[in-house]
Amino acid sequence: MSDCQTEVAMSETAYRRILLKLSGEALMGEGEFGIDPAVMERMAGEIRDLVAAGVQVGLVIGGGNLFRGAWLAEGGSDRVLGDQMGMLATVINGLAMQDALDRLAVPARTLTAIPMAPVGEPYSRRTAVEYLERGEVVILAAGTGNPFFTTDSAASLRAIEIAADVLIKATKVDGIYAADPVKHPDAEFYPRLSYDRALNEGLQVMDATAIVLCRDHAMPLRVMNINTPGNLMRLIRGEQVGSLVEPS
Repeated sequence: MSDCQTEVAMSETAYRRILLKLSGEALMGEGEFGIDPAVMERMAGEIRDLVAAGVQVGLVIGGGNLFRGAWLAEGGSDRVLGDQMGMLATVINGLAMQDALDRLAVPARTLTAIPMAPVGEPYSRRTAVEYLERGEVVILAAGTGNPFFTTDSAASLRAIEIAADVLIKATKVDGIYAADPVKHPDAEFYPRLSYDRALNEGLQVMDATAIVLCRDHAMPLRVMNINTPGNLMRLIRGEQVGSLVEPS
């Protein structure tokens, strides 16, 4: 894409740089474990469209489709070791996404919070921003590199570090509800709410650490359904998709 085309494309988008948080479970499709190749291909295609529109994309993917540290802890095993294993699961998902993007001719890099060359490059803010500005998708894997922190917290932290315009949490529901909409179909939908309300009401948006990070650094958080085709691009174009969490 030429500089002129990029300038035109970016003028049509509401955001220049985003941090997209995908859950590992979103990669399973209808399965109960692992990665559904068709789902991965579809998500990579949507990211390709964002890049073509001139949007800089940082990506954090959870590892719950492969492993959760809490599983071991529930059985009496060491939580730190379990969380480290969970971080490795996010690296596997990150590499799978990088491969899917490569097959679509989308340049992508996997940066890991835990050094593990040659699997991925060590994460640094400076390196991540450099790649983003070159139009490459930056996959930020291995969480924060520390136990006891979720990938939600990692996504909030990385969004702040790279100065993203918005943190987008991609889920299986249309946004934020007063209760689980699957169990409570009449639950109230919140198109817009404050960080403090999300915390005070214990809404299942992200974990408290992640929300506090966003609040304290005024990072807008958008929660949306990634399973609705085109939702991501509509949001990037400025449409009101999902729920927005912002300062009071």
